[in-house]
Amino acid sequence: MKEWVKQMRVAIFDFDGTLYSKETYQIMMDHLKEHPLYRKRYPQFMRTILPPYIASKAKIYPTEKMRERSMQIYLNALNELTIEEVDIYFEQIAQKMREDFNEAIVAKVKEHASDDFYMMLVSGAYTPLLHTAVQGLPFDTIIGTDIPVANGKITSKSPIYHIQGTRKNEKIQQVLHGKKIDWQNSFAYADSYSDLSVLSLVGNPVAVQPEPKLQTIAERREWTIL
Repeated sequence: MKEWVKQMRVAIFDFDGTLYSKETYQIMMDHLKEHPLYRKRYPQFMRTILPPYIASKAKIYPTEKMRERSMQIYLNALNELTIEEVDIYFEQIAQKMREDFNEAIVAKVKEHASDDFYMMLVSGAYTPLLHTAVQGLPFDTIIGTDIPVANGKITSKSPIYHIQGTRKNEKIQQVLHGKKIDWQNSFAYADSYSDLSVLSLVGNPVAVQPEPKLQTIAERREWTIL
């Protein structure tokens, strides 16, 4: 007689536009621009980010590459900051972010956790910022874009690996490798078409204030829309 193994249900949450109702990159830009110590780095940051941004808007530079390049450029602006300095910097951003958390999604996080789901936050935002922002919320795993560090300081010499699109799926599968997952009774929450591959993993995909392209798909597939 085979031993019955209980399958684990997962609840996967995006951050930008989902748990956090606004866009992380915008608040990070504003924080750098207004920071009393680091705002002198802002002009160089803007000079560097404008060319790929304009090229992306003109459809001559892929959106995925633009997102990764943007994250790298922002990190370059924080080059040589110590881990402690970055922690303080991100805590300042996180305090502002928490004011704009989507309370309906916060409630879903707590609800699924109380129902014994395996809780995952999966985002392209910087991993340490995510950890700080959601402190106190019951996530089992937080997946984000890791920050290269050398000798206790941020280094711009090592390229980042930006977590977006199907890279999210890769990371999810790595974390869950070897576990029995009840995908049909699992949930995923996201707002962007780029998260379609994650939403498609589960039996209960939820589009949260979705962008138009995802809204169309969610309506056609009769997904829950919040």
